[in-house]
Amino acid sequence: MSTHHLPHDLKFIVESTRQFAHSHILPHVMEWDESQHFPMEVMHQLGEQGLLGILIPEEYDGSGLGYQEYISIICEIAKVCGSIGLSLAAHNSLCTNHIYSFGNEEQKKKWLPQLASGKAIGAWGLTEANTGSDAMRMQCVAVKDGDDYVLNGTKNWITHGKSGHIAVVIARTGELLDSHGMTAFVVERGTPGFKAGKKENKLGMRASETAELVFEDCRIPAANVLGKEGEGFIQSMKILDGGRISIGALALGIAKGAYEASVKYASERHQFGKPISSFQAISFKLADMATKIEAAELLLREAADLKNAGKNCTKVSAMAKYYASEISVQISTDAVQIFGGYGYTKDFPVEKFYRDSKLCTIGEGTSEIQKIVIARELEKEL
Repeated sequence: MSTHHLPHDLKFIVESTRQFAHSHILPHVMEWDESQHFPMEVMHQLGEQGLLGILIPEEYDGSGLGYQEYISIICEIAKVCGSIGLSLAAHNSLCTNHIYSFGNEEQKKKWLPQLASGKAIGAWGLTEANTGSDAMRMQCVAVKDGDDYVLNGTKNWITHGKSGHIAVVIARTGELLDSHGMTAFVVERGTPGFKAGKKENKLGMRASETAELVFEDCRIPAANVLGKEGEGFIQSMKILDGGRISIGALALGIAKGAYEASVKYASERHQFGKPISSFQAISFKLADMATKIEAAELLLREAADLKNAGKNCTKVSAMAKYYASEISVQISTDAVQIFGGYGYTKDFPVEKFYRDSKLCTIGEGTSEIQKIVIARELEKEL
């Protein structure tokens, strides 16, 4: 969906985000990727731009925007750097949105202004080493002790697990396999017994920090419980509905970045006396790329419409995330092929799109889990 089809306000948001990405992110992309440097300074700048509280009302220092704007912003950042797009998505959709969606007024006033302004960076902890898709078997446990809960266990694959200032953590407060046996807590960095563990050395998304959260007799006041005890898992499933849209937008941005680089290269690269874009083998690849991108964006825009209207978007957001992430891998793979030997080098951008795209088929629910979600929703419609 090209920019000229967008409403005026959305066009302005897209252009300003694009300018920010090209000025503050593009010059450093490969340097950050090679060194696995998480650029906290850029996260603070994103906060100053209003991009860390996109979905948060202005009363909590947020931008008060909707999911259509959110998709466009993530997409523009991801076209330049998937890592920063991922960090933006995780901060907004998971930690910040969880507190906004399920926190009481006192909790919202305490944490949302810090997160929305970029003074604090957010993390969200559901996954564990042995419980990825099977979250109801989590081993991280919180035991009530007077006015506190004592938290023990480890969370894995957590975006901003080392540098995040505020984490929403889901821990077991009841029996195994009980969907009402888990509770969501806000844990602030610096709380005794809370520390970062191993930082992952990843294939792609290398400038987005992924690390363990470790809890050893970590005492958390009951005032930090989001909603009621036992609601954590149910809350998380609702948060992931919106999270799927954000990862779909991330995948779409990577796909667009790979496609635009391919179009430019195919028109400039000459073989046998003419641009390679004139050869059917290349032109058909570009046609497939463009069609897949258009279809993925339309699915994402539909999911955003449903989410903005407060309607059930579980099926469509799962479809959007599944399709966008899969075509992102396909398009970035084709981009490397179009570039040939150059596509395999780090001097050109498509090898990074290729590496970054794969995470989108895994994070916030694998493609296989999306199919399960879609199938269950279809059964309900029968």
